[in-house]
Amino acid sequence: MDWISDVSAGDWLRDRLDDDWSIHHFVPHGFEAYARVFHPAEVRSLPDRAVPTMDAWMRMPDSEQQRLMGLFDDRPATWADAAAAFGTTVHALAQWQRIVATPPEEDWRSRIAPDGREFTCPDEGRMPVAQFAAVAAHLASHTSTPDAGCVAVWEGWGGLVGAYGGNGRGFIELTDEPPREPAVWSSLRANFENPFRKAQWHPGILSDEISKGARLALPDRDHVLFGAAPSSFADPSWILDAPWRDREAEARGFEPAVQHPSILWPSDHAWVMVSEIDFDSTIVAGSAELIRQICADAAIEALPIEEGASMHAGA
Repeated sequence: MDWISDVSAGDWLRDRLDDDWSIHHFVPHGFEAYARVFHPAEVRSLPDRAVPTMDAWMRMPDSEQQRLMGLFDDRPATWADAAAAFGTTVHALAQWQRIVATPPEEDWRSRIAPDGREFTCPDEGRMPVAQFAAVAAHLASHTSTPDAGCVAVWEGWGGLVGAYGGNGRGFIELTDEPPREPAVWSSLRANFENPFRKAQWHPGILSDEISKGARLALPDRDHVLFGAAPSSFADPSWILDAPWRDREAEARGFEPAVQHPSILWPSDHAWVMVSEIDFDSTIVAGSAELIRQICADAAIEALPIEEGASMHAGA
């Protein structure tokens, strides 16, 4: 994957978007069919709902903590799983807060089902690597250019690009040293003491050249553009080749993990996949056969969605 400084490769997307509240604020018009790929939720079985306090947890020996953790059965859950637990119905325009029967003014992000299980809402703007790979496998088989295409990554993911004055990126180290004044307070004080001082540049995961380079500007979202083979994303190991892989975090002990593309399309424009950062689902636009295959794949929870549909809350 190589950075593309000439972002005109994405102009065709902008020409087919609308300034409205439909999916076409982010997903291009003009395709034969569309699918909504539901991002998985998470379900937890809480035995007797006996959750220790933080103080009690910290006093426990490691063996007891491990025993308790083994009782918390966290696993992915489909929207159909949640609907069955709450007695609701999944359909193409379903909204998570309705699926988990959320009363007005209550929090829909975490809900307890009648059977005692706790359902946590799906991630917005992202899906697990395995699910993304399953979708990508279908995409790669429905283009004449499986080895040539583009990916757009939203610039706002924490720490992705460098910025003046801070970019939300940092690491916490636990040491035996006395606590120092938080950097944010010293920075604020410095601003008051010298309001005309030049803001400091904070590097991001991507190079300074990319961070300061051109963006693919679409309605409400700016993206960094890369050239990539759509077929490569069918293998979950693609994350090891992503230019936006956070190697500094890995050096500090974190497992390799990257945000999948916000937008993916092949050079022949046969389809486009859009994971809008505020949507709990990804939209795929393409041929009717592509959409049929995605919706029929048991590894992917997806339903056909009509052109012009809306994904916004309350729609």
